[in-house]
Amino acid sequence: MSVVVDNIGLLVTNDPALGEGPLGIIRGASVVFDRGLIVSVGPGGQIADVHIDAGGMCVIPGFVDSHTHLVFAGDRGDEFAARMAGQPYSAGGIQTSVAATRAASTSELASLTNGRREEARRAGITTVEIKSGYGLDAANETRCLQVAEQFSNDTTFLGAHVVPPEFGDRTDDYVHHVCTDMLAAAAPHARWIDAFCEIGAFDADQCRAVLTAGKAAGLGGRLHANQLSPGPGVQLAVEMGCASADHCTFLTDADIAALAASDTIATFLPATDFSTRQPYPNARRAIDAGVKVALATNCNPGSSYTTSMSFCIALAVRDLRMTADEALQSATLGGARALQRNDVGVVAPGKRADMVLLSAPSYTHLIYRPGVPLIHQVIEAGQLVVTPIT
Repeated sequence: MSVVVDNIGLLVTNDPALGEGPLGIIRGASVVFDRGLIVSVGPGGQIADVHIDAGGMCVIPGFVDSHTHLVFAGDRGDEFAARMAGQPYSAGGIQTSVAATRAASTSELASLTNGRREEARRAGITTVEIKSGYGLDAANETRCLQVAEQFSNDTTFLGAHVVPPEFGDRTDDYVHHVCTDMLAAAAPHARWIDAFCEIGAFDADQCRAVLTAGKAAGLGGRLHANQLSPGPGVQLAVEMGCASADHCTFLTDADIAALAASDTIATFLPATDFSTRQPYPNARRAIDAGVKVALATNCNPGSSYTTSMSFCIALAVRDLRMTADEALQSATLGGARALQRNDVGVVAPGKRADMVLLSAPSYTHLIYRPGVPLIHQVIEAGQLVVTPIT
């Protein structure tokens, strides 16, 4: 059964062949989709079996969140409050979530993850990547990935998040465990492999070993890079051909040059910098140098407990020095590129029918009216998954 979204005041397609500028904007538009795929995009008045009146609203592609940690148990609100009172952020708090996640039942983890996925959907996120990383042993990492794959086709094995307490200071032994027993158990449930390249987590050689083993197992590479300080992460991600280098808070000229000359996407996570009081990365500098970028929420219990891509867009414009157009495209098409997906992030014929109707005449209201709930309706794979509150 075909469906038309008609009377769209301003449609962002992300396809310059369809409309104005890099965002491919069409005014007075309509979109027809059938069986989960977009059939046609054009002027208003197209006909279909079912009619949805956008009432002059702005319609954008569904957000593509390419970096999340949705599978976890426990609460770290007290840690966050302490940090806001002046305690510095470190990777050590991850162990708190590991203990709670290991103690939770699989059904509890699935219920918690479902709640977060539904919250993200209400925030306009129609595609989401989900990492493991709070199990840190073969059984629990696999269990977390089995939960994650119920909610996403883009699941990521993050066994190299931090060293679990039972390994003490034996980091190299743990890396070997990640690359062998843990990877063998986790790989059937993952599309990607990731590692945390940072002081207090894993160094470049250890992360290279993890990414190499993951590639041999058929997994694509991603990397947590340059979050807490300058380091080798970004250039390692480029060296290893990773789809994305994520965080990129501290970028040197050499890092930017390496990214600009590569296909690796720099994924900025501004809600993390907000929550940890780290300095914000200068995305303007990277974009002007030709770096391809994405925005993601990094939803996790310790350093960015938000599912609001709208919030990330507002931060990106205010504090990362991105334009409104760049921020919106980074949160949609940029995220799709970071996941090497060509079926989402664009409103165009043949693409998945993912759209967000905003209670606003323009996407600029995501920045202009920060914190205001502007997500009116959400269509995901041709299904109306979020409807207006009446």
